[in-house]
Order: sequence, then structure tokens, then C-alpha cells
Amino acid sequence: MHHIYKTQGVCSTKIEFDIENGIVRNVVYTNGCNGNLKTIGLLVEGLPANEVIEKLRGVRCGMKSTSCGDQLALAISQAMEK
Repeated sequence: MHHIYKTQGVCSTKIEFDIENGIVRNVVYTNGCNGNLKTIGLLVEGLPANEVIEKLRGVRCGMKSTSCGDQLALAISQAMEK
């Protein structure tokens, strides 16, 4: 299922991704640090959603209370609850 998540508190503005049978696929960020965000998408491709949440939840960016990785963890968590 395709999901769209509007980020908060980070440079990226939106994350789109799919979850297929509990597996994360096709992560694409809008705006933000292009190379780093493409890398996140590549690194989590094919991983179980719960593993991505565990690895990325709580990661901070500088003085911010969140990061683009943390936002992905939150987005996946919300998607899994639905």
C-alpha cells in the first residue's frame, strides 16, 4: 500500500513509501538533503517495517528533536497502525 506522510520539523516536506507484506519499499523524500535522503531510501529498501522503525526512531539532526530518518520511522509507525 502506498503512503504519503507530511513531515514536521525537518528540511524535507514529504515522504512517500510503500509497505508490502510488512516490507518497506520505494521510499522517496521531497526536498531536504537529496543525496542523504536517497541513501536512506536505498538502505531501508526491502527491510521489515519494524526493523526500520527500531533503527531510525529517535535519531536527531543537530539541535532538532527529530530528523528525516526519525520522520520516516514515525510515518511507518502510523502506516502500520492503520
